[in-house]
Amino acid sequence: MSAMLTHQGLPLSEPMAFGLASALGFALIPFVKLSGLPLIAYRMPPRAIINGLQKTLGVHMRRQTFRNAAKGMAALDAELDRGRVVGLQTSVFWLPYFPEGMRFHFNAHNLLVYGRDGDDYLISDPVFEQPVRCDRAALQKARFAKGALAAKGLMYLADRVPDSIDHARLVPAAIQRNLRTMTGAPLPFIGIRGIRHMGAQLRKLERDRAKREQYLPLYLGHIVRMQEEIGTGGAGFRFIYGAFLRESAKVLVSDELKEAARLMTDAGDHWRLFALRASKMCKGREAMDTAVLEEILHGCADREAAVWERLQAWSRSQRQ
Repeated sequence: MSAMLTHQGLPLSEPMAFGLASALGFALIPFVKLSGLPLIAYRMPPRAIINGLQKTLGVHMRRQTFRNAAKGMAALDAELDRGRVVGLQTSVFWLPYFPEGMRFHFNAHNLLVYGRDGDDYLISDPVFEQPVRCDRAALQKARFAKGALAAKGLMYLADRVPDSIDHARLVPAAIQRNLRTMTGAPLPFIGIRGIRHMGAQLRKLERDRAKREQYLPLYLGHIVRMQEEIGTGGAGFRFIYGAFLRESAKVLVSDELKEAARLMTDAGDHWRLFALRASKMCKGREAMDTAVLEEILHGCADREAAVWERLQAWSRSQRQ
């Protein structure tokens, strides 16, 4: 969204796009499975981020899905021929430029297509530092993959964007929305409560003799992959939100936001510590000890709770 809106004439950094969309989150969703394991999300779904920016900034987005794959590819070609940058929702598994070890059946990977060269599409993918290419057949498979979160060829583009951003009005409102997500969710597996819930779940799995030997290491590997290898992951999203707070602190001249940014970055560092210890345990390089992992996760929750408490006080001061 940052690249798309900047291309359309509204300079917008990635952290500012993420923050204004109120996109930071945590959810352990047991009824949505990826390869038999529960979905773990460290931010809002991509479509929610797009909708959040659309509503917050007054951007007009155009979306299309398709029943017919050939028509979906033809529609993409037509927009590219007009010089448009087009967003797509795809399956990681069918994108050939991904290393084989990173491919799995995940249908909610978003990327930008900015041109064509013969039968290849020119792609800006957030996972890679340089532009990549994808052949037509593979991209079609990636767009129309079946299964959970199937995209049905979804493509989207910005038709109309504002000239500027009213940070003084929009930043406090965006922070307040994100505060409700992380601290006010009624379900125990969402937000700060959800982080603590995941720690308790790990302890429970270790006590279950039937799941301790095989399922628990597999599950830990899944958690780490969801956190560190898919997009920017759990710790990475904390760093991005910290960067949003730092940018907002500079624009709004706020020491409170600057300090909140520092604390959120510290929370991201603690998530990285969790990933390090969990990955060693699931690979057998360190003795399995879910009590240690639960303690680290409680530390992550405590640090994030302190950030939101500070941001709540700041938001209240802005309304007075």
